[in-house]
Amino acid sequence: MANIHINIGSNQNREANISGAIDFLRLNFSNIKISDIFESPAEGFEGDNFYNLGFNATTQLNIGDVNAVLKDIEKKFGRDRSQPKFSSRLIDLDLVIYDDIVDQEMNLPRDDILKYSFVLAPLAQLSGGEIHPLTKQTYQQLWQSFQTDNQFELSQYNIDKILP
Repeated sequence: MANIHINIGSNQNREANISGAIDFLRLNFSNIKISDIFESPAEGFEGDNFYNLGFNATTQLNIGDVNAVLKDIEKKFGRDRSQPKFSSRLIDLDLVIYDDIVDQEMNLPRDDILKYSFVLAPLAQLSGGEIHPLTKQTYQQLWQSFQTDNQFELSQYNIDKILP
């Protein structure tokens, strides 16, 4: 069984899209833990604020199959992959960590961990004591450094805000 971390984001019909995506993720993965919701401004474009959260789980699927499940869920929610990288999203599901695997081609661990607070904050909350396989620091240490070194806007809400 592999331990995975998925980042979930949406800035369109946020509550419904995230709640629905979590329902589909629950059908495909086990031993689930869900972070709080982190709200942040759109990055790289003008748009509504995003909700982002982390989803930890275990799976017997390989990396390619996990990514296929995520793409299938995005498609069910109408995700248009022809849109620019920085644009509004109905739903965005990114595999951030798959065990301790380092694979540049698959972008694992996802380089966004070290770039964006909305990726690192949920990861630090759910897996704070785990070690980033490249930096050799815990995700909590990375989060503390990130907060010190960067200016950002991030609001935190309990997941119960959107889940029944």
